[in-house]
Amino acid sequence: MTAPFPPYDPGGSVENKKKRTRRFQKVPVRMILPNVVTLLALCAGLTAIRMAFEARWEFAMGAIILAAVLDGLDGRVARMVKGTSRFGAELDSLSDFVNFGVAPAIILYAWMLDEARSLGWIAAMIYAICCALRLARFNVALDEEKPKWAGKFFTGVPSPAGAIIVLLPLYIERLGMPHYEELATPVGLYALLIGFLMVSQLPSFSGKQFGTRVRREWVLPLFVVFVALVALLLSFPFETMTVVTLGYLASIPFAFRSFRKHMREDAEAAAAALQDTEDKA
Repeated sequence: MTAPFPPYDPGGSVENKKKRTRRFQKVPVRMILPNVVTLLALCAGLTAIRMAFEARWEFAMGAIILAAVLDGLDGRVARMVKGTSRFGAELDSLSDFVNFGVAPAIILYAWMLDEARSLGWIAAMIYAICCALRLARFNVALDEEKPKWAGKFFTGVPSPAGAIIVLLPLYIERLGMPHYEELATPVGLYALLIGFLMVSQLPSFSGKQFGTRVRREWVLPLFVVFVALVALLLSFPFETMTVVTLGYLASIPFAFRSFRKHMREDAEAAAAALQDTEDKA
């Protein structure tokens, strides 16, 4: 039976001492490095919002792209240095919401959606909400058991890709298309479409199973391709992003087809295993 008033312990209990000791333990640098990358991505997203307020669309687009690149790196860096943590995962989700939900919505609203007044704001708001819901679903799905091939796919369009493709109307206008106030409503509908794609069950390619190693004969060609992509992006940013965006949207039907193929193969394998069991019985 526990005493209602425990005796006074001037040194504190053993558990309290352990908690205080744990609080002042040193944190390995490998646990900090991935979070630094995530914070740099967050800085890029916040900078994109500032560029939108100043109508510097090229810099706003560049900041979103930089945030997407850093977002793809922080997880890989964490796995490479074995610095994954629950804190890093939570920070990454919060950063993604700002970078790929809030920032693109504000860019679109400052660029054109404000001309549709309340309808434009509703479209921007729903897009940001869809991004938040998509990230929450992704975090919950991490605990689910899936077949190995499922790592090839995302459920819905991932938030970094959604942020890049939702800005397609901005890319097209910067290519020389006149700015018409009447286009605000179609742009808002397009933003809603991308938002719904993010929260949909439609599979999209993830690229996570490319691996961390590259075959020796592919090293130099990959260097050339990477340099060419960077050069094109710097020299022809809006043309390059238009092609990349249209290519990504065109890949979604192929991802759906590949996903259905894997599902069909799993169903056939399960049916064959069940038939073997019945035959043996």
